[in-house]
Amino acid sequence: MKRMLAIGLLSVVIVTGCGGGGNGDGSGTSAEGLWNGTTSNGRAMSGLVLDDGTYWVLYSLMGNSAVIAGGVQGTGRSRNGTFSSANGRDFNLEGLGVNDVDVSASYVMQESLSGSLRYRATGEVVSFSASYDASYEQTPSLGLIAGTYSGSAATGGGAEFATVTLSTAGAISGSSAGGCTFSGTGSPRARGNVYDVVVTFDGGMCALGTQTVRGVAYFNADLNQLVSAAVNSARTDGFIFAGIKP
Repeated sequence: MKRMLAIGLLSVVIVTGCGGGGNGDGSGTSAEGLWNGTTSNGRAMSGLVLDDGTYWVLYSLMGNSAVIAGGVQGTGRSRNGTFSSANGRDFNLEGLGVNDVDVSASYVMQESLSGSLRYRATGEVVSFSASYDASYEQTPSLGLIAGTYSGSAATGGGAEFATVTLSTAGAISGSSAGGCTFSGTGSPRARGNVYDVVVTFDGGMCALGTQTVRGVAYFNADLNQLVSAAVNSARTDGFIFAGIKP
């Protein structure tokens, strides 16, 4: 994905589900929550850890928090104030492709999260520091987010203008400027201000053909902004949409 999404990063938090990693440490604490912060290489970051340990962290261009440059997704485990993940993947939008990463962090529940990402292929280490955002504790509602959104969509083939409609029953339909159409469903998660999403592409002009992707969406009520990200079953490609409804 060489074209990037011009979206206010700190208003965007997404997580996609690809299996459970467990997020409890036996002491009643975990790294679960919504987190906003910065990285050691000059990027803004915004991420979320779900109750099952699944996480997705978006990061910006270096020195420009208004443009999303990629996201890191995986599953991890909270234990005794530490969070670790051995299956992270960095889906980069700057032309660097998909790269495996290991995540190691420490946390204070609902306060702070800090640590580092190590890229397996190169050994590069990037550190980060983030603070908790209590909007994670709000209750998701399909009635609240139903409507038609206009914005940008990105896959491994690039980014383009797209519109997405979500009904009060959770039905999703959408199309891109290039002629790709897709449909699916969305539903509130039982825990956290997040929605589970399943989307299937209709082939034709779609970069992902007829693949189905699974992920999660987040709604920013202050901006009327819906952001969704999902990955295919092999975690080799993904789909990000961010749009605003009137």
